[in-house]
Amino acid sequence: MHEYSIVQALLNQCEEIAHQNNAHLVTKVVVKIGRMSGVEPHLLETAFHTFKEKTVCDGAWFVMNIQPLTIECQACGVITVLDEIYYKCQCCESIDVKVIDGEDMFLMSLEME
Repeated sequence: MHEYSIVQALLNQCEEIAHQNNAHLVTKVVVKIGRMSGVEPHLLETAFHTFKEKTVCDGAWFVMNIQPLTIECQACGVITVLDEIYYKCQCCESIDVKVIDGEDMFLMSLEME
C-alpha cells in the first residue's frame, strides 16, 4: 500500500507549512485526488487517521475531493469530464485525447491555529 508513504509525505508537508506559518496545530487538511492518480481514497483516509497521531495534524479533519477524469480532444477540441475511465472523445469518437485533470493528488488547503 503506497498510501502509507503518501500520507507520510503529506504529514511532512503539513508540518513544514505549519512551521512556516508559526502554527501549532492543523485543524483541517483538504486534498484533491484524481480518479486516475492511483490513490485509493479509503486507504488514504485510513492511513491519514492512523499516522496523524502525535503530529501537528493530530485531531485534524481530513477532506478528500475526488476529481473526475477530464480529457481534451486533440481532433475537435471538446473538453469532456468523464464519470468512467474512457479515453475516447464523446463528441467525435477520436482516441487522440489529452488528459487535462484527474491524474494527480494535491494538497489544496490547510486550516491552522
